[in-house]
Amino acid sequence: MSVNQQTHTGPPYGQPQPGYAGYLQPGYGGQQIPNVPASQYGAYNGPVTGYQQTGPPQGYFPPLGFPPKGSPVSLDSDASFTPNFIGSLRAPTTSGAPASTSGTLVPPGQQAYSQFGQGDVRNGIPASTVPLQRPSASQQFIPGPAPTPITQPATFQQYGPPPTSTQQLTNHMAGMQIGSVSASVPAPAGLGYGPPTSVPPASGSFSATGSGQYVPYSSQGPPPPNVPHGLPPTTLSQGLPVAQPAISGPPSALHFPHQAPRFAPPPTSAGVGASNFPPATGVSRPPPMQGTPLPGQAATGPLTSQPNHVTSPPPQPALAGPPAAPPMTGLQGPPPSHPSQPGYALQQNGSFGQSRGVQPNYGPAYPGPANYGSQQGPPPPPKRLDPDSIPSPQLNELPPQQKPRHRIDPDAIPSPIQVIEDDRNNRGSEPFVTGVHGQVPPLVTTNFLVKDQGNASPRYIRCTSYNIPCTSDMAKQSQVPLAAVIKPLAALPTEEAPPYLVEHGESGPIRCNRCKAYMCPFMQFIEGGRRFQCCFCSCVTEVPSHYFQHLDHTGRRVDYYDRPELSLGSYEFLATVDYCKNNKYPNPPAYIFMIDVSYNAIRSGLVRLICEELKTLLDYLPREGSMEESAIRVGFVTYNKVLHFYNVKSSLAQPQMMVVSDVVDMFVPLLDGFLVNVNESRTVFTSLLDQIPDMFADTRETETVFAPVIQAGMEALKAAECAGKLFIFHTSLPIAEAPGKLKNRDDKKLINTDKEKTLFQPQTGFYNNLAKECVTQGCCVDLFLFPNQYLDVATLGVVPCQTGGSLYKYTYFQVETDQERFLNDLRRDVQKEVGFDAVMRVRTSTGIRATDFFGAFYMSNTTDVELAGLDCDKTITVEFKHDDKLSEDSGALLQCAVLYTSCVGQRRLRIHNLSLNCCTQLADLYRNCETDTLINYLAKFAYRGVQNNPVKAVRDTLINQCAQILACYRKNCASPSSAGQLILPECMKLLPVYLNCVLKSDMLQPGSEVTTDDRSYIRQLVTSMDVAETNVFFYPRLLPLTKIDHNSDSLPPAIRNSEERLSKGDIYLLENGLNIFLWIGVNVQQGLIQNLFGVASFSQISSSMCTLPILDNPFSKRVRSIIDMFRSQRSRYMKLLIVKQEDKLDLLFKHFLVEDKSMNGGASYVDFLCHMHKEIRQLLS
Repeated sequence: MSVNQQTHTGPPYGQPQPGYAGYLQPGYGGQQIPNVPASQYGAYNGPVTGYQQTGPPQGYFPPLGFPPKGSPVSLDSDASFTPNFIGSLRAPTTSGAPASTSGTLVPPGQQAYSQFGQGDVRNGIPASTVPLQRPSASQQFIPGPAPTPITQPATFQQYGPPPTSTQQLTNHMAGMQIGSVSASVPAPAGLGYGPPTSVPPASGSFSATGSGQYVPYSSQGPPPPNVPHGLPPTTLSQGLPVAQPAISGPPSALHFPHQAPRFAPPPTSAGVGASNFPPATGVSRPPPMQGTPLPGQAATGPLTSQPNHVTSPPPQPALAGPPAAPPMTGLQGPPPSHPSQPGYALQQNGSFGQSRGVQPNYGPAYPGPANYGSQQGPPPPPKRLDPDSIPSPQLNELPPQQKPRHRIDPDAIPSPIQVIEDDRNNRGSEPFVTGVHGQVPPLVTTNFLVKDQGNASPRYIRCTSYNIPCTSDMAKQSQVPLAAVIKPLAALPTEEAPPYLVEHGESGPIRCNRCKAYMCPFMQFIEGGRRFQCCFCSCVTEVPSHYFQHLDHTGRRVDYYDRPELSLGSYEFLATVDYCKNNKYPNPPAYIFMIDVSYNAIRSGLVRLICEELKTLLDYLPREGSMEESAIRVGFVTYNKVLHFYNVKSSLAQPQMMVVSDVVDMFVPLLDGFLVNVNESRTVFTSLLDQIPDMFADTRETETVFAPVIQAGMEALKAAECAGKLFIFHTSLPIAEAPGKLKNRDDKKLINTDKEKTLFQPQTGFYNNLAKECVTQGCCVDLFLFPNQYLDVATLGVVPCQTGGSLYKYTYFQVETDQERFLNDLRRDVQKEVGFDAVMRVRTSTGIRATDFFGAFYMSNTTDVELAGLDCDKTITVEFKHDDKLSEDSGALLQCAVLYTSCVGQRRLRIHNLSLNCCTQLADLYRNCETDTLINYLAKFAYRGVQNNPVKAVRDTLINQCAQILACYRKNCASPSSAGQLILPECMKLLPVYLNCVLKSDMLQPGSEVTTDDRSYIRQLVTSMDVAETNVFFYPRLLPLTKIDHNSDSLPPAIRNSEERLSKGDIYLLENGLNIFLWIGVNVQQGLIQNLFGVASFSQISSSMCTLPILDNPFSKRVRSIIDMFRSQRSRYMKLLIVKQEDKLDLLFKHFLVEDKSMNGGASYVDFLCHMHKEIRQLLS
């Protein structure tokens, strides 16, 4: 049957088509329960109340984020690095008692508090995926002037040997350039980085001037080698002139073209040779500031050793108010003013801090000239930075002569917010037309419409670069990975038509005889239309007589616009019986709901909640177009140590239960009556769902099985001869005697050792084999976990991951606080569009081939990606390598073909085509990259790497690869400049900030309280994320809600993720794709509090609420609509967490301010930029 298609009657695909339904989207977390060990990783659990945070054990110093490279190198002063990391302390003061190990019990009646609160997301520091502004040669339109990022301050810490000169930042067309001035400054007496006097520095540590207290950190592991693992270093001696590329836009940097002339040339730097550095060993240092311990001394008061914020502390009396000990100044937002400090200005909103440049559309709070994107106006006067003018949070505690010296103005480094804003202004108003080869699309953060004119929409495919090097040597030299992030069944906005379904009758789709590529717009018809030449392998194939059509004067078929496969980038073919298993058309799929009825599941109210929801949810199973009811059949199983199958045949008066206790040799005890049509058997299964909670109400069975449950579902689908999906609701580690039995192997002592990788590997090979059988049968598994303790997500997640399923986790689940999130996740998971029994193959034109794949799937050979289920949220990331030379004239082509069974049982082929340019100049490569996609690839590469390599090696590899990418640009594309300047390509100016966010994430740099289950969970989530999801996950979106315009639907302009940007008089909303935080400053106007929360004052706001009250005023309505809009954009329902400034969740919130230094040793953005600069200079010298 022909669906959505009118053949040969003019362009059919201009008409509105039924879109893919937009579904509500869920998130993850869990809830703390009284009398249960505190959750170690609140990141994914709901907020908890009642705990006071304590510092870590005395004398403990967290590992360093970036171990330096052994002995100092000769560098300009701007890249000098000092031992001993000194950084800001954000934990509240505590009595100084050592923190107890997590797992302490909470006294009855008191709620436990985990660092991350329940449902607090701790997906690591979300790194931003914000794309960069790229001037692309082939781009059709880039309205507006070149983007001009504005700058914003963030605290800064130095790396490396003691600084001998202050930093000066020069704007230079070539890019962000950090030059040095020779004004040497006396080091503050007590900060630990003056003239050497007493403590020998560790060989691999570095120091930084930071805000807050100063605490030495010991470095993590041995220093990494100078040359990246396996990556050839590009060399350029310092001071050599570098060639400037002929590019259509400026390489990004801190300076913008129209400003360049106003800046003085970089001053000659006082070269700091090796002799300028203090000796590497045997040097002594001045005593540290009073109150800060040296390594080995006991620390009192708050310590920064808490990796992500707070550890699970020992139980203490629940206090609603502030911590017992007097909190430190650094904790309470911006520092108080200090009359003698230059640069402090009292801002209108009540916060203190340096006056900063205006953010996009950001009015009165930040007085100063705005100059960005499409705004007109004179460029700001050149900035000569006075390091003293940048306030440091703890300055008021230092005598005037001890002011730390900041060398870089955080406002003068590339801002993700500015890049996003510029792209929206320049590219959000026009539709993105896909007719041009190698066109770089707008950023994922920009709302734009797509017009398909021969290339697949960026909603289906995004590439790391749209201009591929012609040779493998050039690709190796640049180190830019060539990869595509493909989302084959992506949901489209309602304004865009879904792909057309083309039916070619019994003969099936037209394909190349040799490489089997499908007919697409790039095939070349020859000999009057009687044959066509394949664009992938150049083989010539006869055109079947029924498909023949004459050519016009340009050599194009006259039915070009009537056939989607000749004129569109994405379309579907109806597959013939040859594309079906056993040459038989498939049956419609089935859904089987498998519910854990052990003691934990019954006691928490979970079983009753699931049964109530399923009564109505089954009316919303996926269906096609105008179908009145879904073709999907359903079945039900409950289990603990044994399995219970239910016969719900429509002819029965009551459901019948059959128990299978032989879990070693699993079989399905009934065929007829197990899988049923929803409408026919409604009364019987409704009766069953009413009875299940009562049937097991008095159970005392705590042990569960797991593998036999999957085997049972798979056998049922096999017996019914159909594909399908299992929805498994599971609560505990499967320790009952049965196949797939697991033991608790969680061992904190393995963290930061070479054996840490074993924690992320499955503990048995049994589940890999089970996953393979599931894929063969077309049995996809979606797993909902409700753990109160270690569950071994790394092992239980193997089957969902390899079958294309989804994993959801609700730690310390409580019905009152977590049901909204769980039910929304479940509804979306049941209703979303899914393809079953899918096989995906990516074909490429001669010269490159797909070599590596990342995502949730199974591969039995090197080319075919097999998925028992493929839904609209799943992405597959594919890496390409050269196997021959490419030609600039012909470019490179990709074709992604997915064969799948639709929810009505139709076998279909979905095709996506994309054409890319090829280049012989590195400048063209760097001008057409997409940083967001690059970060998506690098994060997946790193998250997979931790399974087989030490985490430290994975981090070093990432840093080295990015240093190689930027060093190659500096050497081959940038104009000559001093080695003391950091020059970044325009398209990649955000690479350092985003990469730092990936490195600081809980997977790669966990706090001590982050559980291995949570890290495994995050690892699996990121593996299937698309570019928009990794963007907000690594660099969260932060909006000031008091800037809302009630008369407009537009959002207030976002601000950068740094504590310096927060005002005590404001309310902020932060989202990272998994949770939404609402942060309320202590000085917020009472009227706003009344309008939003319905209470009279700040102290009356309850941190435990998880929904905002529905109040009838414009502010409340607008904030709730923004939250609803954000939730609808994400694939998981985001839980709302209320964070009051200086409250216990405040530390968790600050974990997501990713431009700042993190509690677990992650570097601030400014520091990491200096670190990258040092790495680049080492490669160039």
